[in-house]
Amino acid sequence: MTDEDALDFAIVVYREDDRWEAEMLPVALTSDLHGLIQALCQQPSISGTIGLVAVGDEFFVALRVFGERVEVFLSDIAASLDFPLAQQVLDYLDVPVPDEDELEAILQDEEAVLPAGDLSIFADLGLDEMELGILSGDIDLLPEDVLSSIAARLGFSEPFERAIDSMFG
Repeated sequence: MTDEDALDFAIVVYREDDRWEAEMLPVALTSDLHGLIQALCQQPSISGTIGLVAVGDEFFVALRVFGERVEVFLSDIAASLDFPLAQQVLDYLDVPVPDEDELEAILQDEEAVLPAGDLSIFADLGLDEMELGILSGDIDLLPEDVLSSIAARLGFSEPFERAIDSMFG
């Protein structure tokens, strides 16, 4: 692992025997939405599978897979200008990938982010749309910190942190 991709990670979270489990996925999946969805579909879980991906200090993606249904959330559409995963998420959501001029016109503020996808992705687990929007819009938090906060709010902080520690020490 190089310093450049040291903060890129993908984690699968699932319930087994009424407790949360989390495992690291291959780093290559941080740039491959189709592969990420396939990996999540292969993990058996009664209540569906959650995927959390951080790409450097740029953005994060959250996914939930329930059988054939896949819900996806991207923290910042601006990432689609530079990162394949963000562009793939927008394509998957059928959201046009904006160019730089369109983004400037939409945001009009360099310190803002514009999420895309299903803000209610974790509402049934206790993280509502407004809270997810606030977390993803906090430009002072790194993606890994936002995902750690989401894990804590959803009740799988310990397995999430164990998985991170297993990879990064």
